[in-house]
Amino acid sequence: MSASARLAELGLTLPAVVPPVASYVPATRDGDLVLTSGQLPFVDGQLAVTGKVGAGVDADTARQLAATCALNAVAAAAAVAGGVDNIERVVKVVGFVASDPSFTGQPGVVNGASDLLQEVFGDAGVHARSAVGVAVLPLDSPVEVEITVRVRG
Repeated sequence: MSASARLAELGLTLPAVVPPVASYVPATRDGDLVLTSGQLPFVDGQLAVTGKVGAGVDADTARQLAATCALNAVAAAAAVAGGVDNIERVVKVVGFVASDPSFTGQPGVVNGASDLLQEVFGDAGVHARSAVGVAVLPLDSPVEVEITVRVRG
């Protein structure tokens, strides 16, 4: 099943690519790889939640936000790849979690991104990954996700 068909089956649509908040592009292609910039959990141009995970933002909410970040990253990659169905494989995911110093569940939060990518791309969505706790993220976002994908032709 194609990625676009899986998205439809899941009731998801790719959002518009989020415009950069600084001096960068949302995604860039190098040969058969597309690398995205870090994507925040914007929905309709807004961050619904801000703050630190473990202090004001619970892990389940952060996990859902990580899935939103991943969907935004897929949209950015698809825009450069010529469409979501030109994405052949997810190679790497890096997730950043703005964490209270006592919070150690970063991998579970970033699972939100990983699980979404595997739902959309199936076996081609299984990837290498890093989940990193940080003190603060842009705009006080609780999470940020970047992906590297391999594209066709």
